[in-house]
Amino acid sequence: MPKTILVADDEKGIRETLTRLLEYEKYRVVAAKDGHEALDKAGRGDIDLVLLDIKMPGMDGLEVLAKLNETQNGLPVVIISGHGTVQTAVEATRLGAFDFIEKPIDADRILLVIRNGLERRKLLRENISLKKRVHGGTRIIGDHPEMQKILTTLEKVAATNARVLVMGENGTGKELVARAIHERSARAKEPFIEVNCAAIPEELIESELFGHEKGAFTGAVARRIGKFELADGGTLFLDEVGDMSGAAQAKVLRILQEAEYERVGGTETMRVDVRVIAASNKDLLKESQGGNFREDLFYRLNVVPIVVPPLRKRISDLPALLEHFLQLTAQDLGQKAKKLTKRALAHLTEYAWPGNVRELRNLVERLVILTQGSTIDIGDLPQMGPVKNLEEEYFEKELYNDFRDAVEKDFFVLKLKKYGYNVSKTARRLGMQRSNLYKKLEKYGIPYKRSREDERDSEEVS
Repeated sequence: MPKTILVADDEKGIRETLTRLLEYEKYRVVAAKDGHEALDKAGRGDIDLVLLDIKMPGMDGLEVLAKLNETQNGLPVVIISGHGTVQTAVEATRLGAFDFIEKPIDADRILLVIRNGLERRKLLRENISLKKRVHGGTRIIGDHPEMQKILTTLEKVAATNARVLVMGENGTGKELVARAIHERSARAKEPFIEVNCAAIPEELIESELFGHEKGAFTGAVARRIGKFELADGGTLFLDEVGDMSGAAQAKVLRILQEAEYERVGGTETMRVDVRVIAASNKDLLKESQGGNFREDLFYRLNVVPIVVPPLRKRISDLPALLEHFLQLTAQDLGQKAKKLTKRALAHLTEYAWPGNVRELRNLVERLVILTQGSTIDIGDLPQMGPVKNLEEEYFEKELYNDFRDAVEKDFFVLKLKKYGYNVSKTARRLGMQRSNLYKKLEKYGIPYKRSREDERDSEEVS
């Protein structure tokens, strides 16, 4: 999409000359005849650079510059003056001007300044994006086979412009997958714009995505730039796309097919270069078959599907996730990372985690804040709600041996907890040799703590 230059000058001839020059260079030009009009048009949010005359009636260029510096952080402003002095140039620079050009205007000079100003703005945006990535992080943690398969797919698809549909329950990390794809792609230096389709009222979703013109509807007091336009050159993440209205679905389908659209209430056709990654906690194929989601849009979005498993189905990743969140929370609070006991870990593996990884992170933050000392033990854990889903954990097993092992593992975990994690006492109550119980615990990777009695008789374990 061409960059938009605002030309603010009270001389009509200057405005027209600069407009012809810039349009010839493929820029989009917006003109203003005074300072108030310049501020109004800059406030719409779609201006990439301002050419600002210093002498204008009512509000002069330096006053406009000061206002723009307050309200449009990072917007490059080039001051144009017919009466240039060192003092004026210094004052303009102090107020945040990118450069200072004297009249009569040299075409080559002003085009060079414009290119440099636009490049500077791009670098500022890249710097902000980089800081977000460094501090926020997009590390995907998981050695479970399903997570490793996702990482392999992610690396392959990131190098392309293919659309991706990320599916999974709430809290599984769909946005994390989308950000990881963006940051590994050739678009990494461009914007990553997120839209939560479920959080926007149906009557506003089109305006949010495509923008609107002033007066397009009641309350549209100024032009609004849509998310597609903001994401130009980068990635647009449509979260919970299954909750989008039918009208918005039709417009999204058009933009995926033709890469063009109009703002709400507008007639100008806009063209953008945007990679779309969508996500949903619904089965969109079933939704489309039931008439609740456009089938043609589903197939447009579902070029590369990625299904993120719920935490309860990759519980082997729980220790690594806990360690990661303990470290992150400690960094945020400026503390030394706390440790989790084996008993606490064993208790957490029994939980079904209906809120998935998001719920896990929230729990870790709460424990780190509220737990006294450097260790989090089972007594520090809150009352956990539902336990494992029996149908998922047991009855979906294809092989009898897998079913038996799953039941046996949970049996030993529950009994060990019941008898205070005392292996000797547990073995006696179960009527089995302690050495056999140790072998079972080792087989299933069940954490335990040796008691003094266990230590004295450790020669029984082989």
